[in-house]
Amino acid sequence: MRYVIVSVVKGDAGEFNNKLRKDVLEKFKARSSKLPAHFTIKSPFESENIDELEIALDEFSKSHTYENYHIKNYDHFDDRVIFMKVIMSSNAKKVHDELIDSLDKIDYINFKKEDGKNKIFHVTISSKKIQKIYSELWNYVHKFKCDFDCKFDNICVYKWIDNTWVLHKEYLLK
Repeated sequence: MRYVIVSVVKGDAGEFNNKLRKDVLEKFKARSSKLPAHFTIKSPFESENIDELEIALDEFSKSHTYENYHIKNYDHFDDRVIFMKVIMSSNAKKVHDELIDSLDKIDYINFKKEDGKNKIFHVTISSKKIQKIYSELWNYVHKFKCDFDCKFDNICVYKWIDNTWVLHKEYLLK
């Protein structure tokens, strides 16, 4: 089975991202993730049994409190990905890094540079074959103010089923 671990962006920021992604899909045919607004904790991985992961996430969520972060403005990875910039507070970054340490002990979870402690936190707007429309898309998203206070208060495991991501379980930080 294929899984991914994310923190879903809720509230105004999540609604804004979901609406903007739908908007750029309709106007530019620029696709994005099939997940709701989120920042990635662990990119997709394969495992037949995630019991160890579920125990680790349950224990982690019961022993850690939520922390604040900010989403402000836009950025990009070359001309391949346009995203909302996530600015983690020092406390939110600390919780994230402790989570990575906890998950890193699980054999089938292997972090790469892009999804470990030193990742670039971001909430993707568009990432699927946008090179030819990058400039137009980049200018378009800048028409919309992007400035949100958010809470790192959830860890969600999604499972790939029938060509889409389906929520397997959500863990809420205290």
